[in-house]
Amino acid sequence: MSASIFEDGFSSDRLFNQGYSYTYDDVIYLPHYIDFPTDSVHLASNLSRRVPLSIPCVSSPMDTVTESHMAISMAALGGIGIIHSNLTSSEQAHMVRSVKSRRVPLLSSPVFKSPSDRIQSDDVFDASNPYVLVTESGSPNSKLLGYVAGKDWVKLGDKEVKIYDYMVNCTDFTVPWSYDLGAIGEYMEEKKRDVVATVRDNEVVDVVAKEEVERIKGYPKLGVGTVGPDGTWRVGAAIGTRESDKERLEELVKAGVDAVVLDSSQGNSIYQIEMIKYVKKMYSSLDVVGGNVVTVSQAQNLIQAGVDGLRVGMGSGSICTTQEVCAVGRGQATAVYKVASIASQSGVPVIADGGISNSGHIVKALVLGASTVMMGSFLAGSTEAPGVFVYQNGRRVKKYRGMGSLEAMTKGSDQRYLGDTAKLKIAQGVVGAVADKGSVLKFIPYTMQAVKQGFQDLGASSLQSAHDLLKSSVLRLEVRTGAAQVEGGVHGLVSYEKKSF
Repeated sequence: MSASIFEDGFSSDRLFNQGYSYTYDDVIYLPHYIDFPTDSVHLASNLSRRVPLSIPCVSSPMDTVTESHMAISMAALGGIGIIHSNLTSSEQAHMVRSVKSRRVPLLSSPVFKSPSDRIQSDDVFDASNPYVLVTESGSPNSKLLGYVAGKDWVKLGDKEVKIYDYMVNCTDFTVPWSYDLGAIGEYMEEKKRDVVATVRDNEVVDVVAKEEVERIKGYPKLGVGTVGPDGTWRVGAAIGTRESDKERLEELVKAGVDAVVLDSSQGNSIYQIEMIKYVKKMYSSLDVVGGNVVTVSQAQNLIQAGVDGLRVGMGSGSICTTQEVCAVGRGQATAVYKVASIASQSGVPVIADGGISNSGHIVKALVLGASTVMMGSFLAGSTEAPGVFVYQNGRRVKKYRGMGSLEAMTKGSDQRYLGDTAKLKIAQGVVGAVADKGSVLKFIPYTMQAVKQGFQDLGASSLQSAHDLLKSSVLRLEVRTGAAQVEGGVHGLVSYEKKSF
């Protein structure tokens, strides 16, 4: 009897060379042999040639996903955030500097006053900044004298008096910016303080309250994070391919950016190739990520131009309509596999951008050859994402919009779609809302644990071992029918309680 009769599934080469465009949900891995515990799975990877990460997670350069707070928290987790470019170059550079100046996953924007000032309105206090700091000159780079808590100011009988008359004087109030949460917590206990200020080069960086430290301590333990050779957290930033982006690039480099991502919906263009060559010529030590691409030929062009990483995906995001509007793109599973197959030959890491809705999608992307996954909607409803929570039909939500939406294009993202000179703007994305997911500091560690369990089921203890098993045809895949996809999810219940962690 022929051995092929008993063969399970398909090799990746056979499956992805049949002319079908597969999404993550279309394919499933068959289990392999387990000979190690889940804790032995290591997910360390690279964003690009010279930017290593502890976890393969990247936050997308979208204006409803990644600004300073998200980038700080992603770095604290061992991943990295890419600051979006839908703002002025100086604002973007300021966000990069903000990330580089911190070593705790918190972000405050303290209000500063001088002792002779008066606080006549509670507008200076809010949930993110419940304290006003008092310095000699009223600026952050002046000697810190004391602070005023919003809760104490409200109780004042005479609010016309100068701050000096009621501020809390500062002794043992500051700690170095390099202190981690553990060291800050210990200092607070020792000095019996409920709040401290972190200081770098005699300038106040953040105000840290005891309740914030206790909140984060309740989350899964943070590691060292993504730290560069200079001891600061790593952060990336998006730029375009226009002449003005060369000035933006210069500002970002001065701010200390660790990698730049060329933000184009279709990256295989003369504009991007020229920009890649410019970046490598002017800043040879700076990693540049090209894209977006979905085909082998697209990838080859950018690799030849000198990219240090490739971003893969076209029309696969939950708020992206490129495939419908332009009839161009590719199913994300097929795109990642094809591009990673050619990129691996040149040692270029691949970022799987888009289509990530759950931990299973992350497993599929990474095993298919990606080094990291870039997430938008997966992170957009988090505490750290830009924007404010609102209630919609009784649910707490945050706005999430595609960079190809008309709303985002009016802010400048039309350049990403080569439409900034067009008289008519054609939307390739929508504006929506996503449910409150809590803090990324909590749900990303749980997600990574689920990914580790997926790797264990596949008999892969690292990304490299997973890639090797796939290339050697040891790992097998099959296509899922519609019924198989239904069967693989929750079904047949009258109701159920959904908990991510």
